[in-house]
Amino acid sequence: MLLFASTVFLSAFLLFQIQPVVAKMILPWFGGSSSVWSVCIVFFQAELLLGYAYVHWLHEKLAPRRQALVHGGLLLLSLVMLPVAADPAWKGAALENPSWSVLAVLATAVGAPYLMLSTTGPLMQAWYARSFSATVTAAKPYRLYALSNLASMLALLSYPVLVEPVWPVGTQAMAWSAGYAVFVAVCLGTAAFAWRRMSPLPDGVVHAEAAPHPGWRECGLWVGLSAAASILLLAMTRHLTQDVAPVPFLWVLPLAIYLLSFILCFDAPRYYVRPLFLAALPLCFWAMDGVLDAGTDVPVLIALISVSLFVFCMVCHGELVRRKPPLRHLTLFYLMLSVGGALGGMLVGLVAPAVFNAYFELPMGLFLCAALVVAVLWRGTKPLWRALLLVALLGYGWRLADISIEYVQGYKTVVRNFYSQLRIEDGTDTKLGPYRTMLHGRISHGEQYLDAAQRSKPTAYYCEKSGIGRAIRALPQSQPLKLGVVGLGAGTLSVYGRAGDEMRIYEINEQVLALARSEFTYLADTPARITPVLGDGRLMLEREAPQQFDLLAMDAFSGDSIPTHLLTLEAMQSYLGHLKPEGLLAVHITNHYLDLRPVMAAAAQHFGQTALLYDLEPDGQDAYCRHSIWVLFMRPDRAASLPVALQGGQLLVPRPGFSPWTDSFSNLLGILK
Repeated sequence: MLLFASTVFLSAFLLFQIQPVVAKMILPWFGGSSSVWSVCIVFFQAELLLGYAYVHWLHEKLAPRRQALVHGGLLLLSLVMLPVAADPAWKGAALENPSWSVLAVLATAVGAPYLMLSTTGPLMQAWYARSFSATVTAAKPYRLYALSNLASMLALLSYPVLVEPVWPVGTQAMAWSAGYAVFVAVCLGTAAFAWRRMSPLPDGVVHAEAAPHPGWRECGLWVGLSAAASILLLAMTRHLTQDVAPVPFLWVLPLAIYLLSFILCFDAPRYYVRPLFLAALPLCFWAMDGVLDAGTDVPVLIALISVSLFVFCMVCHGELVRRKPPLRHLTLFYLMLSVGGALGGMLVGLVAPAVFNAYFELPMGLFLCAALVVAVLWRGTKPLWRALLLVALLGYGWRLADISIEYVQGYKTVVRNFYSQLRIEDGTDTKLGPYRTMLHGRISHGEQYLDAAQRSKPTAYYCEKSGIGRAIRALPQSQPLKLGVVGLGAGTLSVYGRAGDEMRIYEINEQVLALARSEFTYLADTPARITPVLGDGRLMLEREAPQQFDLLAMDAFSGDSIPTHLLTLEAMQSYLGHLKPEGLLAVHITNHYLDLRPVMAAAAQHFGQTALLYDLEPDGQDAYCRHSIWVLFMRPDRAASLPVALQGGQLLVPRPGFSPWTDSFSNLLGILK
């Protein structure tokens, strides 16, 4: 048992440890969007499906001893892919539809090793059952599945705490590759042990034991319950990280809950107290109704979503365990689970961004969960209860449809793609009249008063009192200026452009550019020459000749989520290389959850620059300004003779022991507020 358990534990640990490693490698290449994580999960779920399909084929078609020989050969062949590394040639590829590029780069980087790891859990369980067929009970192989989920959770939780803060990503990849080589050796040892223990049946008699084959209805329930849990995991993670509290690492919490439910249900089914969790299910549906329909304080929302997800996953996975088949059909069971997980991941990660204009997948997942519970309870329920369940399900579906309509109702425009969902909302100020706002989640990405007398006024984080407003006004006004902006938003900064000025604006999301042109007048009204550049700002700047900007403004953050690749030393070196000798680099670091001042101070010290912070907290009567924090990078000699407009900034001093961020190292835990 120990040999099989060690193999399963090591494979599951490596399986989940490589996910953040390789995702961190490629995140900067595709704009740092949170959707990169969703597509990565889709890839890993698809690989899991292929692995389980391979195991099922192996289990059904080959004799036990031949299985060990075939699998051992493939394990040795997979070593050719080491060390794991993503090909830099994919940088910025196919930004107009990056999902397929993300899938392709993952396949070339970790496809074969990940596939072999994904086969280990069900294959070791099948071999264990055959090796100890005389003494093994039906529960023991399934306990190996619980062990694999425990290892997965440990890998997931250890990465942001023990691995990421200590090692650069290149070292992480090399260490993982060494760990994979150890796994191959251990797995080959397990295969040799199983080969000696398993009976040498010929290929024509693969299974001596008999058991009725599960029907299509049963397989459908396995797929549905797995898909519902997968959809809810990804959709509720998205809700936490974008709409509620986009704190880095918050994606770990839902995935840990998801894995915990697997551990509890498969290790000891008694943990799934069916009456208790089925009674809690309507309460969680009601709690999620409040989350979807309105707003609550962030801590309350996090608690509600976490508890609700735990109940949903316990119900889905608990019902799966109740319906698990005899060991003869173990591999089919896991294959159906992986089919459901992959279908759920594809819906949220690939289909929804391309088809939906709002986040409808969460209401869909909730309804699917409710419908499957009704289906599970249907057979053993009296006619009266069946009628009540059906009425309740239809009523809940009506409520979810009403909430889904509210997602888009009341907004002038709602669009969505790989990068984000954007909404245009109109409102009226009692003093200044109608205004229009561009929203990403709950974060404003620019607003404009629509009255002709007001629409040329800079607003929000870009008003004249803000750090960026003061910086632009402090530039020499006697000559044309060349300004660079990374992150368009509504186009507010174009207000500062004058006749003869050139403003080069880098924007990764084509929908942002389209909305800035169609819903706001900033770009059309400015007398400056506007040159939009579609693509990731950093990648575009790295490909261009020095632009000689008088000022370059970095404002490409999605809400409070930080694309770390925009703040590394390599990125800063590129930005500073595009400035005139006396030019300014302005970085917008307003954030509810992260204190980016140490990152700015460390970068400034590294490049011999002075970093001044401008923290604007407007009074309640100021209709134009919002709270904003900007950091200006400049040469020390310029900082020594600041114009009046820039005086009063706070000098940033490096934090002792704080390491600058690089493309291979960043530590978000160290800057949490």
